[in-house]
Amino acid sequence: MIPYFIAQIGPPGIELQSTNGVIKIKVSPPEANQVRKMWIAHLRFKYNLVIWENSSNAEFRSKSIFPTDIIDDLAPDTTYCLKVQATLPLDLQEGLFSPIHCVKTTRKVNDLLCAKNVSVLALNMKFHLHWNNQYKQYVSYNVQYLIGYLKKLHDDYSVKWLNVPGCENITDTQCNFSSIITTTSGFYYLRVQAMSEYNKSCFSNEVKVDPLITNEIGPPGVKVDISDVLLHIQISPPGGSENEVMRDHYDLSYRILYWKNSSNNEEEIKMKEIKQTIGTVSDLTPSTLYCVKVQAFSEVYNKSSHYSKEECIKTPGDKILPLIILATFVTALIAVCLVATLLVFALYQVYSKIKYVFFPSCQPPFNIEGFGGQLSSSPYLSTTEEPIENCSIIETLITEVVYQTDFKDYKHSKQSSRDSGNYSNDDTSGSKVSEEMLEKEIV
Repeated sequence: MIPYFIAQIGPPGIELQSTNGVIKIKVSPPEANQVRKMWIAHLRFKYNLVIWENSSNAEFRSKSIFPTDIIDDLAPDTTYCLKVQATLPLDLQEGLFSPIHCVKTTRKVNDLLCAKNVSVLALNMKFHLHWNNQYKQYVSYNVQYLIGYLKKLHDDYSVKWLNVPGCENITDTQCNFSSIITTTSGFYYLRVQAMSEYNKSCFSNEVKVDPLITNEIGPPGVKVDISDVLLHIQISPPGGSENEVMRDHYDLSYRILYWKNSSNNEEEIKMKEIKQTIGTVSDLTPSTLYCVKVQAFSEVYNKSSHYSKEECIKTPGDKILPLIILATFVTALIAVCLVATLLVFALYQVYSKIKYVFFPSCQPPFNIEGFGGQLSSSPYLSTTEEPIENCSIIETLITEVVYQTDFKDYKHSKQSSRDSGNYSNDDTSGSKVSEEMLEKEIV
């Protein structure tokens, strides 16, 4: 058998001090005064405190404490009894309780100089300390912090408090101490030191800050876009995309609420949970206004943010209507083109007729154009006389002129023949007969 596992952990040592309404306690590890020790790693010890009022109807309270700690929330002028136990949680070992010690509390001095109601507000890893001032005269403040693991040591840590940069000798009642949170695995303690103009000082109560537990998750950023059949939701992690602590340590998920924004109050609000920062919603109704809001939450730390601001977007209309509009437009365009073509063709025909009538490309024969000493611009122009009568007169006159011309030629030819003496008697008799016949025809 191994002595380490069968050995009993002895009781720790205790020192108590009652001051200003609180009890200061200092615990020494088991075997602290022994030369030979079974447990040499004192930092592994955890201490449990059991405290109760020294009365007949006592109520026992249990809490974990550090080797050097302060017990507050006690009634003044009351005797309290307590005992402490050392444990090794990793080895599942519990030690013996210390002897019972009793001490009487004092009244707490209500010093108006001290900062009151010290609290921490943390959102998206931005930490602010707030307090109240009851002092009516001039007062300045120093905000101090202590790295948490120092309280686990058995040494005196009272001289290891440090001032928060930017929160020294200030008159405001708030302080941004985000700069000191350099790790999320540890924890911190903060307090406010108030100082009057007479160099009097007073320390406030301490507040514990465990970064990932104290911090609250803010609402995420949301942008929405829409395509033909999908609603796209783009989510920005709380604190912005550059805030790696929020994104990595909290293992965030997102709860999406979306609904149709209509006058019907009975429209169902639908919910969707995703791990990614991009979500989609399908089965959308055309020409409908959809609204979206998103909440970030962490199952590991049991934390959730407020919902983001509502973002709304309208889905496009049904595809049938654009097709109808397109078809109507194409049909109207074709009809306009056809009408325009017919109109152009008709105007061209009218233009051709007018040009042909008033501006002919060819002139009439000379004998028609100059007949009777009258000029005619077109053979198709109508006159006051009937076209048939004009044609008959023109034909008769032309025939008469032709005949007269032929007759003159004939007489001239006859005269020439007589002078030459070349014609025979047969020809002379024939010519006479022809002349007589021609004269008869003319008459």
